Amino acid sequence: MTCSFRFAVGLVGALALPGAAHATKSVADQMLALDLDTRIEQRCNARAMGEISRANRAMRPDELVAYAFRDSEVKDDVVHAPGAAVRSGNAWYRLSYVCRTTPDGLDVLSLSFKLGAEIPRSEWADHQLVPQ
Repeated sequence: MTCSFRFAVGLVGALALPGAAHATKSVADQMLALDLDTRIEQRCNARAMGEISRANRAMRPDELVAYAFRDSEVKDDVVHAPGAAVRSGNAWYRLSYVCRTTPDGLDVLSLSFKLGAEIPRSEWADHQLVPQ
């Protein structure tokens, strides 16, 4: 499965519920405490899991390891994660994605991903993949 996602910056804020500003600020403050590369990768991991669940209703991703099979790379505001893995239920799946954020790493501008085959349990330990 290959999917692409793009959205306008600020769309999420425009759709926020009343009273959510405090919670959103808290999350933003927590994200700002991370170094920039970590913040960008974390934001992209979260968006990838959300897009996977929207593209495939049977999946409920709850964990993503961007560097499971190959190191991820953050260059400027773009993450390349060609050897990622995502967990849904008690199964892990291969994943690759490219994601671009705003320069501060707080908003995702674009994401494209390819979801691959299920990873045999015998390979989990070698790639830092844990059971649910």
